[in-house]
Amino acid sequence: MQRRVTVSLLSAAVMAATAATAHGAPAAGAAATAAPGQLTSQDIATQGAGSPYYRIPALTTSTEGTLLAAYDARPTLGDLPGNLGVVLRRSTDGGTTWQTQQVVRKEAAPKGFGDPSLLVDRITGRIFVFYAASVNQGFFGSATGNDESDPDVLQADYSYSDDDGVTWTHRRITGQIKNPAWAGMFAASGEGIQLRHGTYKGRLIQQYAIRNNGANYAVSAYSDDHGATWKTGTPVGPGGDENKTVELSDGRIMLNNRSKPYRTIAHSTDGGVTYTPFTQDKNLPDPANNGSVIRYAPDAAPSDPKSSWLLFSNTESTSSRSNLTVKMSCDNGKSWPIRKVVDSGSAAYSTLTPLPGGRVGLLHERDGYRNITYSSFDLAWLGGTCADITITPPATLKAGTDTEVTVRVVNRMDVTRDAGTLGLTVPSGWAARQVSFPALRPGEGANVRVPVTVPAGASGEAVLTAVYRSTGKQASGSRTVTVTP
Repeated sequence: MQRRVTVSLLSAAVMAATAATAHGAPAAGAAATAAPGQLTSQDIATQGAGSPYYRIPALTTSTEGTLLAAYDARPTLGDLPGNLGVVLRRSTDGGTTWQTQQVVRKEAAPKGFGDPSLLVDRITGRIFVFYAASVNQGFFGSATGNDESDPDVLQADYSYSDDDGVTWTHRRITGQIKNPAWAGMFAASGEGIQLRHGTYKGRLIQQYAIRNNGANYAVSAYSDDHGATWKTGTPVGPGGDENKTVELSDGRIMLNNRSKPYRTIAHSTDGGVTYTPFTQDKNLPDPANNGSVIRYAPDAAPSDPKSSWLLFSNTESTSSRSNLTVKMSCDNGKSWPIRKVVDSGSAAYSTLTPLPGGRVGLLHERDGYRNITYSSFDLAWLGGTCADITITPPATLKAGTDTEVTVRVVNRMDVTRDAGTLGLTVPSGWAARQVSFPALRPGEGANVRVPVTVPAGASGEAVLTAVYRSTGKQASGSRTVTVTP
């Protein structure tokens, strides 16, 4: 955004940036030791082992600390309708080892169940896994209406567990959440959310994609009574698809939607009942693939810097399902400057979940859908640092003079940053000197003056970029200035 004063501002606060580094494909069955600063990966489902194909990952952590990974077991790579089943693996040691795969829901053909999404009620401990149920029709062929016995209606089902994911009870809620005017409807796979703060604290929210009058929309299904009853809000679209929601530190909900060539987003101020229209987020390229967005510290108070930290995963490409990347936002999703590549090769759906102790779990499809892979990482692996950077040049910037540019850095992390350096990248022919920068406590800011030489003959607009470095991390911010003769 640009605004005009004595100089032209390009950005008043720009966050961190890190170089992307590709991570090689993990070895099958590799141990998932949680080493600080490292990404660990292991395949937990492989094509042909127990089922011809596996697809559609879902991931969560129970109130007991158990990791649950659900996904489809499929006879072919095709979606519903078909004789698909929902299966699950549990880990009670943080993802280092996984128990034998169990069946959550599978019945004889032609019935099928697929596209799981996990959701944990942190108050009751109940675990939900939502999915679609078919007999004759899938999403695009489903009839309108919400008759729960109609084989031509794609049904909205879920299973729940009150024993930490060991056993499951099944339930159908099509009649509660499907408007009879809608045709196809299915739960967006991955993980739902429970609101932790504010007016709607405790609300359970599961995202759906619905089809209405030949167009696709996104909609939230929600429960305020721990899953006893469910309602749906107002669909947002057209242009909806598989989508996720995240609770922001200011109480709003942000919806992040699968869309090509960029993800689209919408916001809700009423707990997911209604949303603003979709807008593109050009920081999030997407090939129309399911991704994930989470709040890194969902229980953090609004005054805590961590409350505004979001993590996002998708295949960062506008043309292919490849280049699986994790990004971090320090400002509730306004910008996504910190990024790192998990797998530069073939990949597809991915889903993130916070883990106890500050690590993050990532379940994703890779290698042409041959594997479903569990990875974990911490912020040290992701790199970067959250900082607000403001550049203030003198009121008059003249060609052929020596001057000083003031740069202010505010530490938006929850840890102290050691003393570092501040450099200024300037246009060709200019000169600037790197200067020392003091240590910063969380939330603390400091100003430094950077000597700059403006060459004779310079005129018009020029971009100055400040680069702050501390303890191997960096952040940058830019400003466009106007030079007078």
